[in-house]
Amino acid sequence: MKLFYKSGACSLSPHIVLLEAGLPFSLEAVDLKTKKTEHGTDYTTINSKGGVPALQLDDGRLLTEGAAIVQFLADQKPESHLAPAAGTFERYQLAEVLNYIASEVHKGFSPLFNPALSAEARAAALANLDKKFQWLSGFLGTKQFLLGDTFTVADAYLFTVLSWSKPVGADIAKYHVLTDYLARVGHRPKVQEALKAEGLIH
Repeated sequence: MKLFYKSGACSLSPHIVLLEAGLPFSLEAVDLKTKKTEHGTDYTTINSKGGVPALQLDDGRLLTEGAAIVQFLADQKPESHLAPAAGTFERYQLAEVLNYIASEVHKGFSPLFNPALSAEARAAALANLDKKFQWLSGFLGTKQFLLGDTFTVADAYLFTVLSWSKPVGADIAKYHVLTDYLARVGHRPKVQEALKAEGLIH
C-alpha cells in the first residue's frame, strides 16, 4: 500500500495507524500547493479531491478521507485492536468519535490555517475550537484513550489534530486532560516513529 501524505497534515493519522498495525506500506509526499507528488506526478490524477490522505492499495484501488482509511487499516489487522469489531455497538461508538473529530474539531482548525483570516474571524474560530476542547476534556475525563483503556484509530486522529494547537495559536494549556493525553499518545513508540519519518521531531 502507498500513503500519499503531507508532513504534519491529517495524513499523519493513517501514517500512525499503519505503523501501529504493523502493515507494510510506502510513503509519497504531496505538495498541496502545486498538487505534485515528490515523484512529479500530478496528484489530482490520483485523488481528484486534491487533498491528503489518500491510500492506494496494491491492486490500484484508492481510498480517501482519513476516517474511512483508518478504519480500513484497522480491519486489515483485527488482532491490533485498533478498532472494535465491525457490527458491534462499540464500532459505531468509534465511528461517532471519528465523525466528531472530522466534522467539528478538524474543521474547527481549518480557518486558522488561512493567513488572510481577519482578527475578528480568527477570534471567532478560536472561541469555537475552545468549546470543542471543553467537550473533549469532559469526554476523556479519567480515561487513558477516547474509547477507554485501548488505543484506537480515533486516538491517532485526535492526536494529529490537537497537535495543530500550538502552530495556530489555539490554547489548550488550561485543559490538563488534553495536554496529558497529547503527551501520553505522543510518547508511543510508533507515534514517535511517524513523527520522525515526517520530519516533525528529530
